[in-house]
Amino acid sequence: MADLANPQNTIAVLRKYQFHFEKKFGQNFLIDSHVLQKIIRAANITKEDLVLEIGPGIGTMTQYLAEAAREVVAVEIDSHLIPILEDTLQGYENVTILHQDILKVDLLALAAEKNNGKPIKVVANLPYYITTPIVMKLFETQVPLESVTVMVQKEVAMRMQAGPGSKDYGALSLAVQYYAEPYLAANVPPNCFMPRPGVGSAVIRLTCRRQPPINVKDPGLLFCLIRGAFQQRRKTLVNALSHFEELSYSKEELQRAVDGLGKGPSVRGEMLTLEEFAALSDILQDKKE
Repeated sequence: MADLANPQNTIAVLRKYQFHFEKKFGQNFLIDSHVLQKIIRAANITKEDLVLEIGPGIGTMTQYLAEAAREVVAVEIDSHLIPILEDTLQGYENVTILHQDILKVDLLALAAEKNNGKPIKVVANLPYYITTPIVMKLFETQVPLESVTVMVQKEVAMRMQAGPGSKDYGALSLAVQYYAEPYLAANVPPNCFMPRPGVGSAVIRLTCRRQPPINVKDPGLLFCLIRGAFQQRRKTLVNALSHFEELSYSKEELQRAVDGLGKGPSVRGEMLTLEEFAALSDILQDKKE
């Protein structure tokens, strides 16, 4: 039975193993059963699911996942947590613990071995300092995914679902919305964690798209333009792109391409939709051909 959400039980486990939180791993353990139940519901975990959990900590959410899913693979980078996980999860035969860096795990091989290549569900209480690299690896490696339900810094969750013209809108918004449909499932205050983080958190579910919402000739060029547009977001789009080292177009070529969108010379990247970035990408791609 899942019992680690009780703060006293968490403290007892930490004392038993003389565990010290590692700042470099961004460790904040959940100690609120209501939040854990919200995560399970938001992820829509069933007995047919293989769940990949990233950063299980001492196994608090892993216990809830194991009771709801067919199988759980929990990937933990901190070697000090492995013996704790082996202890707290010993009663769950459907859990596999991997002592690895998630950024180095072959996710395609994992999905093939554990789920016959069928889509998996990812659930995680992500370290805030490495949220974006982990989320983008999940999408860009083209591992079969059904959904990614993650606890992240509230500010990051707002960026993931932001639209054009808002202060939160940026490269992460566009990348996430290219691959998935974001849904904010819950806001989570600092007192739900041990130790308490200095910022609010949120649970966001990213339901993975089977096909991107737009057609674009060169997705690589599209994302290069997006990165360039927001590297210096207060500059006009043309000025930002002309100073972006990954692009080799002249300022005049960029201006003509932006004009082709029907946008004025002072438009900034933060005003363009994903569809407009795709159109800009195709205009510039045509110049190469």
